[in-house]
Amino acid sequence: MRRVQRVPISLIASAVAISTLAACGSNEGEGDSELVVWFPGNTEAEMELVQNSIVPAFEEEAGVDIEVTYVDWPDLGPKLNAAFAAGTAPDVIGHGVAATADLAANGRVLDLSEYLDQMDPTQREDMGSALPGGEVDGTPYMVPLMTTIRMIAYSAADFEAAGLDPEAPPETWEEVREVAEDLTERDGSEISRAGLVVPSDPIGVQQTFGTLLWSNGGEFISDDGNATMDTPEAIEALEFYASLYDGESAVDNTLGAQLPNQPAETPVVTGQAAMQLVNAGDIIKLQEAGPDRDLRLMAPPAFDGAEPGAFGGPANGLMINADTAVPDLAWDFVSAMVEPETNLEYVEALGALPVHASSIDSDYISANPELQRAVEALPSAHPNPNVPGWTQMRDAMGQHLERALHGEVEPADALEQANTEVAGILASGS
Repeated sequence: MRRVQRVPISLIASAVAISTLAACGSNEGEGDSELVVWFPGNTEAEMELVQNSIVPAFEEEAGVDIEVTYVDWPDLGPKLNAAFAAGTAPDVIGHGVAATADLAANGRVLDLSEYLDQMDPTQREDMGSALPGGEVDGTPYMVPLMTTIRMIAYSAADFEAAGLDPEAPPETWEEVREVAEDLTERDGSEISRAGLVVPSDPIGVQQTFGTLLWSNGGEFISDDGNATMDTPEAIEALEFYASLYDGESAVDNTLGAQLPNQPAETPVVTGQAAMQLVNAGDIIKLQEAGPDRDLRLMAPPAFDGAEPGAFGGPANGLMINADTAVPDLAWDFVSAMVEPETNLEYVEALGALPVHASSIDSDYISANPELQRAVEALPSAHPNPNVPGWTQMRDAMGQHLERALHGEVEPADALEQANTEVAGILASGS
């Protein structure tokens, strides 16, 4: 009997609710085991696919019951901590890559080396660009379910109306800024159509800055583990970011806003923006929501003299509880989720990109030139550092970045302060 549930925010606030989700099953007998799986988020398309297709097929083949729970993102960390403390954590843990290092450092998740060594070599090679995203110091703890990359979606119709060639979009950030000024429309001193919109919400600000930083040759943390957010490359990237909102030459009017995640409400779809930094995997949904906009993706730009580097790489993935009583069964479920056909269905439902390189030849990818462009751009994708304490570092630096964007401090000062905080977290090992 399959039990699939979504935990509402009002219920997840209690650790008692987690304890009812179940204890892990046993390896004894093929038909009397139970597998408990948590997925992050509340995406309806994902829940429908997992609940009505993937889970029933796995239950029938494996002869087991699966209990799936969806935990809203803001509550996932606290609820996992409570469940680990109570001994009721799920067998399979879905989470973002950023959580991997902390869970591994605290001994919460299994080293998956033995299982990956048994994976078909051809499939493992096909996932070669995604699997390292689940590693911490070279040891695999997570198997990514999807990849992602931030790219600029632009309206070819707006380009043409402004006398620009949509077949030759900008190639550098300097050119993007120049074109954004041409595309910006104003009603007096107010922007009526933004030339370029980029995320600037608390998490989006770090991801956007990361995109600019990496495409200017900078890094958050050096290879030898030192904070490097106060370099000339970082300062130039943040100055560029802040300039998008600055004064009469501003091209973005969404500073601090949580941008809509519904395709039909997205600024580049509604016509409130001519260009927008988006999750490239969403391009099909955006095109369907705004058919008259002729939406396309431009290749990730770089600053003059640097190489492209956009926030992205492996995103959500699956880990196995180190204390599970059914590790082999848990691995079987993880393996089923990354089978090429299943993975394609999954990423299509979520508006993401697949973990298999060969998927570029699939009907899903090959049918849309912009989706092909997104997959081809994945070598430019750059993930956040997979180190313990990263989410704490991200939140700390985000506050300083926001102050610079609002003009409260100079970018160089904001980055010096952020660098100090990040260095402190690195030194503490937390």
